[in-house]
Amino acid sequence: MAPPRTSGDGGPVLALFLLAPFVGEFLLGNLTVPELGLGVLLAPLYGCGALLVREAARRTGGGWPVIALLAAAYALIEEGPVDQLLWNDSYAGQDLLHGPSYVPGLGTGVELVQAVLALHTVWSVCVPIALVEACVPARRTTPWLGRRGLVVTAVAYVLGAALVFWGNYAEEHFLASPAQLALCGAVVVGLVVLALRLARRGARPPVAGSAPAPWRVGAAALAGTSLYWGPSVLLTADWFEWIGVALWCAVAGFGVRAVGRWSRQEGWGARHVCALAAGALLTYVRAAFPVRPESGGSLTADLVSNAVCGALALTVLARAVRTARLAESERPMTPAGPSRSARSGGRSYGG
Repeated sequence: MAPPRTSGDGGPVLALFLLAPFVGEFLLGNLTVPELGLGVLLAPLYGCGALLVREAARRTGGGWPVIALLAAAYALIEEGPVDQLLWNDSYAGQDLLHGPSYVPGLGTGVELVQAVLALHTVWSVCVPIALVEACVPARRTTPWLGRRGLVVTAVAYVLGAALVFWGNYAEEHFLASPAQLALCGAVVVGLVVLALRLARRGARPPVAGSAPAPWRVGAAALAGTSLYWGPSVLLTADWFEWIGVALWCAVAGFGVRAVGRWSRQEGWGARHVCALAAGALLTYVRAAFPVRPESGGSLTADLVSNAVCGALALTVLARAVRTARLAESERPMTPAGPSRSARSGGRSYGG
């Protein structure tokens, strides 16, 4: 079997390399504009991680379910073995573990694991991938890296992860137990295996009905991510923790079910995927303002940085939405007859 062909220049690669840490750290409000140097250090971990997730999914013919599962594996690697956040009860001077949802046998909290999966799966990986793919519609589902580029990206990711691990250990002097690392590793392997099985299985058969309009999909994404993210930022009291856990499960369960159905209906396409990313991105733009940077600093500098990063994010979003809409309008019309899904033997175009 011939290896997947790559096409075009390295523009999308560079864009994703930069956009992943920007969304994951700066747009969220963890880092401010004056801390761009830290962003450069984090780019190999975030950017190369997102590139590897996308490349693995696209090279195996997998769509967004595969990307999401691999992104979840990335999330657990970053906050598990790399920076140890999942088990460190004094990370950055804060105890994020010992709330009502803390599980002594695991040494971590349910709420923290959920937050890690949400932040990195959705925003650090899936949103940047969706936005960059929307900007290059002709290359949306093709690999972007050749063999050499894939090797360089993998090496840069490992070096970036090692740098973050070393920096955190030098500051925190914390190491998780072998049992904790082994359990995390087993979950990561399980997610990767499941992703590869989904890729081999191919798309599920279409379902009856037409997909909602892209703006409705985007509004649903904005509402769902805001429903989870807003209270989790503003309500930090112990009494809310288990409510937040249940809310996360409800939003995630409904979201997976709804998108899983919509993406197999007639009319679903790249604009819908872009709309999902848009809704999630707008939640981050709004939610960044109550988030205080990890480094502290003045409130004025924080607000200015949030405004600058929000404006940049909206600029990228506008480009992605405009390009996706233009690509759809220029798509050749097909003669009346069986639906796309029927003509393709039941494959879904959720991408």
